[in-house]
Amino acid sequence: MTAAIVGIGAALPEKTVPNSYFTSRLDTSDEWIRKRTGIAERRFLAEDGHLADLAVAASRQALRTAGRAAADVHHIVVATTTPDRVTPGLAVEVATRLGMPRAAAFDLHAACAGFVYALDHASALIESGRAKAVLVCGAEALTRITDRTDRSTAVLLGDGAGAVLLADVARAPAPCFSLGSDGERIPLLYADRHDRVLRMDGPEIFVHAVEKMSAATRRVLGRQELAPEEIDLFVAHQANARIVRAVAKELGVPAERVFLNVDRVANTSSASIPIALAQAWEEGLLSGSGLLGVAAFGAGITWGAGVVGWRLGEL
Repeated sequence: MTAAIVGIGAALPEKTVPNSYFTSRLDTSDEWIRKRTGIAERRFLAEDGHLADLAVAASRQALRTAGRAAADVHHIVVATTTPDRVTPGLAVEVATRLGMPRAAAFDLHAACAGFVYALDHASALIESGRAKAVLVCGAEALTRITDRTDRSTAVLLGDGAGAVLLADVARAPAPCFSLGSDGERIPLLYADRHDRVLRMDGPEIFVHAVEKMSAATRRVLGRQELAPEEIDLFVAHQANARIVRAVAKELGVPAERVFLNVDRVANTSSASIPIALAQAWEEGLLSGSGLLGVAAFGAGITWGAGVVGWRLGEL
């Protein structure tokens, strides 16, 4: 059995927040934000909004594009660090609202690398024969843990949700993943239970993000005996345009095969890769079939990379 992406979806909050929102509040400028991060705008969930609404909408679209009924999917994994409740997590509510109330459903917390971790888990379920299809969603409301007075983090973060449906597909390339963590570097990026907002050492995070994502992707390509140019589309965690470009350059992935949407949505943590996939699909970059490369890095520190095939519109 071989897992491949057969459906994709995303959902964003209605409120668009341009860089000017911060230039009137912090010692920064639109030019500085764009130059240092590549970000022009982001989306904010309303203060009384529910992240589950976005996760459900993104998941429904993924099922719709796959041509699958919710009742045919028996596993759902939601990667998130900002659920609506302390417990239960998002996945149980999402499963019930989608019409799969008896599905195996759980949240996965691996910070910005969560979606890649979830893809690995979902692929393993399919390859082992324990599932025929698994819904994987990344959903975040990072504005809930953002210090709006901290220039180094406030301009970077946004909210949103994205989802993919993985299913057993004949003749798809075998997926492969490389994951890792290093708890000794927790002080570089964290939010504690007292302060409850993200704190980050930006320069150090930049260095480690490029190093870890590049190394993990090399390992995956090596295991699969693939050259960088054999990846049809490379989508890294959209934390910062400079980080994504640095990783792609380090790996030798052709620029035309690197997808960037951080300018439109900013850093949405575990939701960033599936949101980017949905926008790439809307732009015609994921039509038919191909081989996708993904890489992510987040608090923990955690990181991961993988290659997985997509088969869209062929079912």
